[in-house]
Amino acid sequence: MNHFKLPAVLIGLVPASMAIAAEPAAVHIGIEQTQEAIPSSTYALPVLPTVEVMGNVGLGLSQASTSGSRTGIATRDLPASLDYVDEQTWQERGDSRMADIIGRTVGMTPLSATSYNSLSFSTRGFTGTNSVGIAEDGVRLGVASSTTPYPANSWGYERVEVLRGPASIVYGTGTVGATANVVRKQPTRETVREVLVGAGSHGSSKLGLGMGGALSDTLSYRLDAYGHYTNGEFDMARASGGKLMSTLRWQPTAALRFELLADVSDEKPARYFGTPTVNGSIVPELLGRNFNTDDSDIRIKDKRVRARAQYQVNDQLSLSNELYHFKADRYWRNIEAYRYDPAAQTITRGDYIELTHDLEQTGNRLETKLKAGAHQLVVGWEVTRAKFGYASSGFNYSTTLPVDAHYQGWDNTTSSIPRFTTQATTHNFYAEDAWSINDRWLLLAGIRRDMTDFERTDLIGTSSFEKSLTGTAWRLGLSHKLSTKTSLYGQISQGHDPVTNVLTLNLGNKPFKLTTARQIELGLKQQFAQGEWTAAVYRIEKKDIITRDPNNSQLSVQGGKQSSQGLELSTVLRLSPNWRLEGNYAFVDAQYDKLIEAGGVDRSGKRPTNVARNTANLWAHYTTHSSLGRLQASLGARAVGSRFADNANTARSAGYTVWDAALSWRPLPRSTYRLTVRNLTDKLYTYSAISSAKAAQAYPGEGRRVDLTAEFSF
Repeated sequence: MNHFKLPAVLIGLVPASMAIAAEPAAVHIGIEQTQEAIPSSTYALPVLPTVEVMGNVGLGLSQASTSGSRTGIATRDLPASLDYVDEQTWQERGDSRMADIIGRTVGMTPLSATSYNSLSFSTRGFTGTNSVGIAEDGVRLGVASSTTPYPANSWGYERVEVLRGPASIVYGTGTVGATANVVRKQPTRETVREVLVGAGSHGSSKLGLGMGGALSDTLSYRLDAYGHYTNGEFDMARASGGKLMSTLRWQPTAALRFELLADVSDEKPARYFGTPTVNGSIVPELLGRNFNTDDSDIRIKDKRVRARAQYQVNDQLSLSNELYHFKADRYWRNIEAYRYDPAAQTITRGDYIELTHDLEQTGNRLETKLKAGAHQLVVGWEVTRAKFGYASSGFNYSTTLPVDAHYQGWDNTTSSIPRFTTQATTHNFYAEDAWSINDRWLLLAGIRRDMTDFERTDLIGTSSFEKSLTGTAWRLGLSHKLSTKTSLYGQISQGHDPVTNVLTLNLGNKPFKLTTARQIELGLKQQFAQGEWTAAVYRIEKKDIITRDPNNSQLSVQGGKQSSQGLELSTVLRLSPNWRLEGNYAFVDAQYDKLIEAGGVDRSGKRPTNVARNTANLWAHYTTHSSLGRLQASLGARAVGSRFADNANTARSAGYTVWDAALSWRPLPRSTYRLTVRNLTDKLYTYSAISSAKAAQAYPGEGRRVDLTAEFSF
């Protein structure tokens, strides 16, 4: 925590119980009262307790946009919808899982199980890792088989920014719904030491260590380590893992900076794939049972290395380059599909899966920024090469057992062998310009061209092939300042994503091109004395999704259409020096405009799976100060409307509202103790669900959980 002296006369003007609103910041700044002698000509001031200037927990409208545009314009001036969540905000809510942090932003619904660290979301009517992307410091990594396990938790990060709608200009393909960019903590010249210790329900525990500072006049560093363990809420849901994040910065001059980053993570997630359902609803008597095999296993290991260079040539021109390499080794051995027959009281188990992913990605991004009069121009070239190796047992098996039977072991006696390898080389060329037409009008325009050369080599069989994929994305946005604190905006944008993960394209997908999505969006952003609020309305139309040939329902073709339209509202209100409210609400009307499934069944007009029409989040915080320190009590609610588990819209998962509470005590400026209770009422609800010919199951939301953490900095 940083400290600075404030003249006593200024402190005397502030009530002792008041947390002063400051400009947005991700740190707390303690203000110590000075004990300097007061001239006799002035009146005597009373001795007051320490006054703490809190970071302005808000929507980040005054912050420079690092995730919505590469030009660095303020978020308030960005003609697009962008959510901003900083470390203080998620700490006050008691959130540490990245899925929870992102999932509380407007209109974003997590889909992956709370016990399984893979980041998958639904927003603006689109779901999954193809349409909702995850980036770290602006870099999106390749996705294989819809697996995005990193970053799983918040330790080592300072904020999360979520850009909604097609984001291909900034992040490339695969972001029709949204992209969440997770920004890590940076090296500083100031010495920083941080410790997190936590324990909670189900035998859970966690430990985080963070440190940074100067090594010399030109060298500084940041190091973060984190480990966690839990026995889990359900049978065979034990999970553990850890990570190490490091950054070394060399800055020989004010204009030149080099950074080297190296990270490793090792996770053993819970071996839990949900519980059987009937018509989309969880069967309470089966809850807690795990129908996976006793000797199931999951292992996920990631390594990352990055090198960055930035040179400020002059006040108008800067150059930057980032070279990175990523490697992931992942292994699964599980029975992942379950179907329940209530009449026969049996469970049919399928998807006996044993497989490995060997994923490597190397990339380089060269970028230049130029300020020329009223223009802020960015031009860049990014090249990536991803290699993917897939091995599996090729075991296709199902078995039906009585519900009360305990499945003992793995029936698969087939050895796991390499099946195929793929390689994708992508070149991205992009340009973006923020033109300040005058003091009130700003025009943001951008274009990006993506070109991918894909090669698949089948190690068994004769299904090898090569393919080229190309796409052009663009956006045109205009923002108008009604006042210094209020902006209106409108934008039209186009993005694209593949019909499936590029790295796992097979011969059946070879004929297909990238799908195209176009969005129109209008919005309002405003700051005022008591807080901030934003509003956005949009419509997205996506074409060329996979459907069936109307003349031959056995043949898959492109030509389907999907659309959504909706409203999103977000606000932070400071009702008094002690009370603060945070809330958001999203309505989405999504449907398949044209979709034919197997057997010629027409799904046009149906709602896509796991898309809720209404979602909302609300937090109320009460803060008070006394001689014992700072005390904050918080109460939050998350509401998600009903969803369907199938395209036929017959298997419905009921909507839910879950209440959370948090209590924090800060006896000293550098120590905080937190008590968090998740799901206060221990409500049973469905997190996400699927319904198909071989599986009808759901991931239940976690039950009541109590966590106690202690945070220290020195």
